[in-house]
Amino acid sequence: MTGRALFPFPRRSQALARTAAGLACVLGAGVLAGCTPTDQRPAGATSVRGAESARPVEPTAGMAFDYQIGGGYRPSSEVEAVSRDREDEPADGLYNVCYVNAFQTQPGELKWWEDNHPGLLLRDRDGEPVIDEGWDEVLLDTSTADRRTRLAEIVGGWIDGCADSGFQAVEPDNLDSFERSHGELTKAHNAAFAEMLARRAHDAGLAIGQKNTTDLLPEHEKIGFDFAVTEECAQFDECGAYADAYDDRVFAIEYEGEGDVGFDESCSTWGNRISLVLRDLGVLPAEEKGHVFRSC
Repeated sequence: MTGRALFPFPRRSQALARTAAGLACVLGAGVLAGCTPTDQRPAGATSVRGAESARPVEPTAGMAFDYQIGGGYRPSSEVEAVSRDREDEPADGLYNVCYVNAFQTQPGELKWWEDNHPGLLLRDRDGEPVIDEGWDEVLLDTSTADRRTRLAEIVGGWIDGCADSGFQAVEPDNLDSFERSHGELTKAHNAAFAEMLARRAHDAGLAIGQKNTTDLLPEHEKIGFDFAVTEECAQFDECGAYADAYDDRVFAIEYEGEGDVGFDESCSTWGNRISLVLRDLGVLPAEEKGHVFRSC
C-alpha cells in the first residue's frame, strides 16, 4: 500500500524565472546552479556524463528536512535538506532533492504529451487515456521495453536538468502508478523503468529516492534506490519497513489533519530514526495562508 496523500492538491510550483548560474558547495560536492527547461532539451537526449559526473552523495540519516514541492521558500534554520520541484531552485548550502513526476503527466502538461508523444500515454482497451482520478493525471505507459526507453529519454533529460541546477538527489514520483492502471501496468513494468531512471541519476551524479510503494522494497537494491521519500508512512504503519531497508535514510512526510496517528505520536515513535516532517496537504509556501510545517 502506498502512503500517498489522498486528495488532489498541486504538488509543484509554476515554472520560476531562471536566475544567473552560480557555484554552490553542498556536502563537499561542487555543482553548477541553473536549470535547463524541459522544452530546451532535445526529446531524445541521453546521458553523456558517465565518469565525468561527481559520485552521488546519499543523504545522512536523521537530517532535518522540509518538503517544499509546492513552491520553495527560505527554510527554517534547523533544516538540512529540502525537496523541491525540478523547475524550482535548490536551496543554498543544503542537501537538495529534485521532485520529478516520472510515471504520470503533470497537471497542465497533458497537451504537450498528446502533441509530442501520444504513444507514451497509457490507454485502456477502448483507446482512452488511463487517468489517476485523484490528481487528474494521465499515466505514462511503461508496459514495453521500447516505451520505457523512449520515456527514459524524456525523463532522463529532466534528471540531467536537476543535476545541472545543483540538486544532489532526485525523487521520481508515482512509482506506484501500476496500482491505478486498471491492470494495464504491472509492478515489474514500473520496476524496470525505475531501474533505468536510477542508472540515469547515478550517471548524472545524483542519488535517487524510492517514492512510496512498499511493494517494491524487496527490489530496492536491484533497482538502485539510495534512500526513500515517503508520504504518511506513520498512518499506514510503513515507516519501519522503509527505515530498515534504507538504514534510516528516509524523508517522511505526514499531512496535517490526515489519519488517526497524531504527529506527536509519530515523532515519539520514529523521530529518533528517520527525518519526519508535518506539512499541509497543499505543501504551500511559507507566505501562503494554510501553510503548515513542523518537524520532530
